[in-house]
Amino acid sequence: MSIRRTKPDTVRRMKKVKRPPRGTRRRDVPLTEARICAAALRLIDADGVEALTMRKLATALDANPMSLYHHVPNRDALLRGAVRMVGAQFRTVTLEDAPWQERIRLLATDFRTLAHRHPNLMAYSFSQPDFIQPEDPFWAALIATLDVPGVPRSEIRQVAALMCAVVIGVLIAELNGSLHQWSSLDPTAPAAGEDGPPDAGPDEERMFRLVLDTIITGLESRLTADDDGQGADRDGAPEADPWSGEPVFVPRQQSVSSSRWPDPV
Repeated sequence: MSIRRTKPDTVRRMKKVKRPPRGTRRRDVPLTEARICAAALRLIDADGVEALTMRKLATALDANPMSLYHHVPNRDALLRGAVRMVGAQFRTVTLEDAPWQERIRLLATDFRTLAHRHPNLMAYSFSQPDFIQPEDPFWAALIATLDVPGVPRSEIRQVAALMCAVVIGVLIAELNGSLHQWSSLDPTAPAAGEDGPPDAGPDEERMFRLVLDTIITGLESRLTADDDGQGADRDGAPEADPWSGEPVFVPRQQSVSSSRWPDPV
């Protein structure tokens, strides 16, 4: 009777332990909602919101796709979690001794920094009407700052909403390239044989400071008109409340425009 011998390499293949299916192995770092959202944010930063799927996320986490649903119910909840994670990066700086104008500049500048740090997610977030929530650090700090110069309590939320709308609109234009294109438009062509001025390209950071100065100057003008004229009688006509939306009479000798254009960089 012949004895069949097993080759050594065959034995090695037989002894090889199969890798358990994805998502069934014990983890050194367990899955959590925070860990899942952080991985989602990395994918969004790399490939955009549209590229995010639960299957791709599971692959990045080396997990079974179904295991993710124990922590996040769906993709929308996952995106909200990623937005909250970015919002938590916002610096809560009080600067109680600083003028309210500087506090607004700092809030808006920090907001812009976050937008450029995570442009894909922020561009998506800006399109969502519930992007800003009452408990958000940015909103709470903005409301507190507007209370300092004496914006009427009944108007603070509306003023804050308008400021957010302007700043977010500018940031959207920055992120999608529109601001760069618009600011490079030349309304007139140089005469024949003449070269136009050299185009160094728009300085978006300087332009953002210009936006903030314009917002602040406008708010200062409203507050000045309110302080100087509310309840006063000029030429027999009482001044309208500037926060009511009615036209405000301003004496000719008083200037309400104190535009501070940022110095060129």
